[in-house]
Amino acid sequence: MASTAPHRPRARPAHTQGSTHCAYTPDGSKLVTVGSNNTIRLYKTGFDGEPINIDDCQEQNVCVDASDEFFVVGSEDGTVSLYSIPNAAFDKFLLRCTLPIRDVALSPDSKWCAVASDELTVKLIRTDDISQIRHLKEHNKATKHLTFDTKGSTVALACTDGVVYVYSLASDEPELIRQVDGIIGALDTESEVSSEIAWHPDGRAFAVPTPTRDIQVISKNDWEKQRAFTNGHSGDITALAWSPNGAILASAGKDKKILLWETKTQGIIARLDYANVMDISWHPKDNLVSFTNSDGEVYIHPDFVPEQHEGLLKLGKQPAPFIHDPLSEISANIRRPADARPMEVVDRRVRAGSYDSLMDGPLPEDEDFVVDDDGAGYVVNGNGKRVHDDYDVFGEPSSKRPHIETEYHEAFQPGSTPWRGNRKYLCLNLIGFVWTVDQDGHNTVTVEFYDHEFHRDFHFTDTFLYDKACLTENGTLFSCPPKDDTPATIFYRPHETWTARTDWRTQLPKGEAVLAMSLSDSFVTVTTTANYVRVYTLFGIPYRVYRPKSTPMVTCASWRDYVMTIGNGPVGADGHTRLLYTIENVKRDEICQNEDTVALPEGATLKSVFFSDSGDPCIYDSTGTLLTLLHWRQPSRASWVPLLDTKLLPRLASGRKTESYFPIAVADNKFHCIILKGGDQYPYFPRPLLSEFDFSIPLTSEPPKARRANPDAMDQDDGTPELDDDDESETRKLEQQFLLKGLAAAQLQDLVDSSSGGHAHRSSLARLELEIDKTLLQFLAVECREGEDRGMRALELVELMRDRTGRMVEAAGKVAERYGRSILGEKIREVGERRVNAMDDDY
Repeated sequence: MASTAPHRPRARPAHTQGSTHCAYTPDGSKLVTVGSNNTIRLYKTGFDGEPINIDDCQEQNVCVDASDEFFVVGSEDGTVSLYSIPNAAFDKFLLRCTLPIRDVALSPDSKWCAVASDELTVKLIRTDDISQIRHLKEHNKATKHLTFDTKGSTVALACTDGVVYVYSLASDEPELIRQVDGIIGALDTESEVSSEIAWHPDGRAFAVPTPTRDIQVISKNDWEKQRAFTNGHSGDITALAWSPNGAILASAGKDKKILLWETKTQGIIARLDYANVMDISWHPKDNLVSFTNSDGEVYIHPDFVPEQHEGLLKLGKQPAPFIHDPLSEISANIRRPADARPMEVVDRRVRAGSYDSLMDGPLPEDEDFVVDDDGAGYVVNGNGKRVHDDYDVFGEPSSKRPHIETEYHEAFQPGSTPWRGNRKYLCLNLIGFVWTVDQDGHNTVTVEFYDHEFHRDFHFTDTFLYDKACLTENGTLFSCPPKDDTPATIFYRPHETWTARTDWRTQLPKGEAVLAMSLSDSFVTVTTTANYVRVYTLFGIPYRVYRPKSTPMVTCASWRDYVMTIGNGPVGADGHTRLLYTIENVKRDEICQNEDTVALPEGATLKSVFFSDSGDPCIYDSTGTLLTLLHWRQPSRASWVPLLDTKLLPRLASGRKTESYFPIAVADNKFHCIILKGGDQYPYFPRPLLSEFDFSIPLTSEPPKARRANPDAMDQDDGTPELDDDDESETRKLEQQFLLKGLAAAQLQDLVDSSSGGHAHRSSLARLELEIDKTLLQFLAVECREGEDRGMRALELVELMRDRTGRMVEAAGKVAERYGRSILGEKIREVGERRVNAMDDDY
């Protein structure tokens, strides 16, 4: 409930009527005020007497920013002046512009000063060397306000075209990294209405006034709208500032009010009556705020925050008001460390019969034989022994071995995205997509399908606040996190049913949350923060509950009766855990792979895990590589095989295009994904189209194309024949076909062996092996065309053929004869004879 402060400070006539501004030094010892006259005033904090005056300054000063040692002032005559605080005197001009200055800002380390003027270019000047100047010039309009973020790594500009431009200062040449449109209004540089950018003290978001007289928070991570401070002012906003710990936001408006907002609730906690306020400055430590108005007056307001809310200022640094704070998301890294109590040094008892007991300790005359004057540790204890290496001579634990903090892999839900603003994809796959919108108090969930002939889209109001979902042809699975006294809930909704009750809902034990879940044609699989794997039937019957060996859990996937779970395993030398996976057939109670390693390169993370349309496990990692698991149905035989390295895609060969890929599925021997551009890591709205790429096992980077023979050029001296472009590309194509078809045949053979192979599977396998031999036959033709010196390689291709009837070997002999390779033809006939007569050791 809003309250009114009882005490009202007196107005101090600091300057003549006009634009008046103020700023505290970072240590809070001084308050600097500037105005339309040629005098600058320095008020000492805690001293109620007359301020220190700096006379004969520039007139029409419109902005100020301060450090502990100096402050900078911008004037309408186009000058930016630097004044010394200890000397209370003018020091130097930082910059001269041809048009009026509108705003100045010092970097957190006070080494750079950003200057906005009516000129289009914003300048960054080194405060200790004015010859070093950087230019921000990729925006198209003049800048009204500017500010550094809390780390000084970016500069945000509020321009007169109603766009916030964000520049990165990571390199010597500032780079425009974002334009945030549709938030602030288009204002004239001379307008008293503010579009000021106020960074929250935690550095993850900033607040800006909007044309609707609200205050909108924008996150730095994705530049999306977060919480808003609404329904406060009835006039345009003229100033705003966060408290030093970010717990309170103060704003002033043309409605002659100063409002105090609580950051956490976005509610008003105090209303103060002050007219024409132009600038607000919080004291960095005390409950003290100073503000100025257009009448040239300055107010120094002690006990600014009412007594009943003063405790907010005593809190530590508070988080910015996100709709869904990334720091509050469930993380696998939330594991309580073991108590790090120092080991107590217990007096060592002399064991009976030991050397020391027999000798009654060291001889008295030997006690000073060695003096540990260099601290090397060879002083002896009471038993004549050196102290253990883990303790110093006083029995305290030594810190010679640095402690490595264990880094656990974050848990994630495959196919989902984090919150971006108030929207989030809960599930993206080839069936359709599920997304939710936060409506402040409840969510709205939409489920859409690609094929509307089989299923209809549906939409519902979500009061449970579901944050995870799975979508199959049979139904949709949702889960929500625990909140207060409400436990986590799992909700399944089938697409079709023949009963009146269509869905089911179950709750997890109190305090247990869902980390990841999967949905197959047979089972619902849920991994939780209690390190349980919970398996339900499609209609909610608990089927299995067990605790895997590798914890904390990371994610899971399922296909028919098979469930794949992934968790954190042993810790490597770098402090990062190794991921381990387990695959089991839940219905048969058979383990296919038990705690095997997920093949990730050093430093890489797992981005997604899923089963292909043919039921083979696949993973996609942060290096952009798609891998599948071969021989996974046979215990201890599984191996990870790369199907595609997206960094080697031909579309990226020029090096001019930078993009990443969000994995969706593996189906029809293609990788289905969403192309992400502009440095995005996740897709956003409107929903982008799906793209697909053929598999391409990484064999080599795309080489530069070989030169074609020039008939006018002289012959090559080295006698090396030039490889034709067509032959080279055909060879690479055939190599890929041979590997990919061989991989598909191996996966199909595993399926036939494990399922006792139906006629359809065996027929498919026979056709696939025939295609492999045809590919080798085409490969043989290319080798024969290249010359007789390729004979050994060509014969090896024949030996790789899988045909047992001899027809493919006979065809290979005819290919050799066609190109006149008589010796090769004889060798091929010998291979055929050995196969027919079963004389070859391999057959």
